[in-house]
Amino acid sequence: MKTVTAGLRERLWALLEPLLTRLGYELVELDYAPGHGRSLLRLYIDAQAGVGLDDCERVSREVSSLLDVEDPIPSAYTLEVSSPGFDRLLRTRAHFGRFVGSRVFVELKEPRAGRRRYTGTLLTVDEGGIALEVDRERVAMGFAEIGEARLAS
Repeated sequence: MKTVTAGLRERLWALLEPLLTRLGYELVELDYAPGHGRSLLRLYIDAQAGVGLDDCERVSREVSSLLDVEDPIPSAYTLEVSSPGFDRLLRTRAHFGRFVGSRVFVELKEPRAGRRRYTGTLLTVDEGGIALEVDRERVAMGFAEIGEARLAS
């Protein structure tokens, strides 16, 4: 969401997350790309039982209705609703906790000893951060250090 102001992102998140929670879904990520003539709002949702086409259609209808009433986006836009996919983003402690034992990719905000990117098995999650097994070594990193993290294949 680098192309939109933090204020609009926060407003969209605050508006949509409670709706999706009531519907039984988690808002995993939200992307907004302004465009000439038509912008794009893309939501990534998840649920305990996974997400199928019917789920995406249901969320699209509900979100469209809410956005029609609240009108937070200043121009015409296209709404897309999708599952997070096999390479889903990991943003919260709960996300990481759900995928302990999985292979993950982590990119740090700042390099550590000349290295910024790590791919390995997620070993542990605690209040402060995570630990990965990378090349048979344990690598711990704090949540504040993580720029981006996602499941890896």
